[in-house]
Amino acid sequence: MDRYFRHENLVAYELAVSVARWVRYDARFPRQEPHLKDQAQRAADSVVLNLAEGCNREGRDRLYHFRVAQGSAAECGAVFDLLDLPDAKAQQSTLRRIAALIHGLS
Repeated sequence: MDRYFRHENLVAYELAVSVARWVRYDARFPRQEPHLKDQAQRAADSVVLNLAEGCNREGRDRLYHFRVAQGSAAECGAVFDLLDLPDAKAQQSTLRRIAALIHGLS
């Protein structure tokens, strides 16, 4: 597959996609907490989308999107703190790695 967009070459982007897919397809959220599943899904999606947009921007816009991506990673991790989901600790570790990688891009 040819990679045209800058974000497609980032490890942080690949990791963010894997977390977002885990939240969407594999995580087993309690039925009584649909709002937390929604929040985690939106936060995980935000990491992916803001990384992509930030990579294709310059200057302040670039930094803004990277900061939003970091905040969304933290938000997603906080949702996992509220719930006892199988594999959530591994996903939180991945989110921390993503945040560190994004910090390196800033």
